[in-house]
Amino acid sequence: MSKGHKFSLREITKSFPKGNSSILILRNVSLFARHGEFISILGPSGCGKSTLFNVLAGLIKRDGGIISIDDRTVDSGLGEVAYMQQKDLLFPWRTLKRNILLGPEISGDYQEAAEREAEQLMVRVGLKDFEKNYPAELSVGMRQRAALVRTLLSHKDILLLDEPFGALDAMTRSVMQRLLLELWADYRKTVLLVTHDVEEALLLSDRIYILTARPASVKGQIAVNIPRPRKVIDSRFVHFKATLLDSLEGEIERAFA
Repeated sequence: MSKGHKFSLREITKSFPKGNSSILILRNVSLFARHGEFISILGPSGCGKSTLFNVLAGLIKRDGGIISIDDRTVDSGLGEVAYMQQKDLLFPWRTLKRNILLGPEISGDYQEAAEREAEQLMVRVGLKDFEKNYPAELSVGMRQRAALVRTLLSHKDILLLDEPFGALDAMTRSVMQRLLLELWADYRKTVLLVTHDVEEALLLSDRIYILTARPASVKGQIAVNIPRPRKVIDSRFVHFKATLLDSLEGEIERAFA
């Protein structure tokens, strides 16, 4: 792995059994992220984006390929990455604050410092007045804010975000995108985001990887050389969006063929 890369995936392959044969999901997928870089992955629905995340997170085993983190070849990112999914996965019997502090409790790092940081982050994301509420009493957007805070409190350098705002309405999604960028700027985590939303990828990312239809491989990547904060009406933004949509169009047609 080149110096300065936080992690890299090299020629990752993965298939799943189907009857007496198998279905190839990932075919020689290679990508990397530098320290503190915000990377997004775009691709047709069902192409294998979430499978790639699960391989990196160590939730499923790959068939082949190499994973490297901080110049070390590793079996997976298990224990070294934090994973936030589209569903908030908050425990309904725990208050908001107890949900947020679950990571430090499990890791044995629960102490006053963790509680202070949680309280500061709850203020930051507008949840301080709801720390004693249960998930069922909160909106979807509020639960996703809590899930984001919980992910940050894991203190992992690599954050895997699997369509975390996909279930939100447009206005709430916009607020969450701005909040994510603010927290990323402060914490300087290395972020890998899966999204179906081209505009979201362009608003948030330093670079964007484009995956083909299944079996997924990397079709290309784009460096988004637009200063933040970005505006969707910016002519450069419009140009990048057209380029990405053009690249994705054929893959989407293949996915539904």
